[in-house]
Amino acid sequence: MSSRGRVVLESAWVLHRRPYRDTSEIVDLFTPNFGRVAAVARGSRRGKRRMPLEPFQPLHVSWAGRGEMVTLSAVEPRGPSIQAAGRRLLSMFYVNELVLRLTGRQDPNPDVFTAYEATIVGLGGQQDEAPLLRLFERDLLRALGYGLLLEHDVEGRSVERAVRYSYRLEEGPRRVGEGTGMALAISGDSLLAIHEGRFRSRDELREARTLLRAAVDHYLGGRPLKTRQVLNAFRARASGSSVLAK
Repeated sequence: MSSRGRVVLESAWVLHRRPYRDTSEIVDLFTPNFGRVAAVARGSRRGKRRMPLEPFQPLHVSWAGRGEMVTLSAVEPRGPSIQAAGRRLLSMFYVNELVLRLTGRQDPNPDVFTAYEATIVGLGGQQDEAPLLRLFERDLLRALGYGLLLEHDVEGRSVERAVRYSYRLEEGPRRVGEGTGMALAISGDSLLAIHEGRFRSRDELREARTLLRAAVDHYLGGRPLKTRQVLNAFRARASGSSVLAK
């Protein structure tokens, strides 16, 4: 609810926070009705006035202000904090970074908010991590107007499961052997798995990861994601440990 520059009890998640002056913080909030909002939490680092502003805690927030920086007036939990550790926690920060980097401030997109919330809750539970990330990437790109062509090839023909395709970003899939040059190689099975949100094999997940990562990188303009670098290091370390254990 909002009135004359005041917003009361808006659903929100904390994407990022940083110290501001002696006792305050600047917080990047993600909301369904206002998009990303930069807010000053005055006195939030002072012991007696500490606010529950941890990432992965569903919140209701209230603020005042109309410009690019508003002032928080109240923060309260709207559910239990989402708990995770290790790679799953890193994946949650990866999702946060995607939202920070690909969405604009004060540009509401309820579909992205819904996908974000479902992904964070899933990562904090027992759902498989890789499919959750692939579907969030798919839904984020789609909601921002960058959706991938997955059901039809560039000639308008339905994608066939047994056919191999070469995928060019901002164009779509072509059957291998049609046209010139080679783009990302992907099977019809994998394209339809991304579209349907159901992955039946590791190969489908691997090809989905390659395509969606390329699309995300394209719209990031080549700027590297910090969380991806940490995740890659984590995977490499875990893989090395597995090899040594054998």
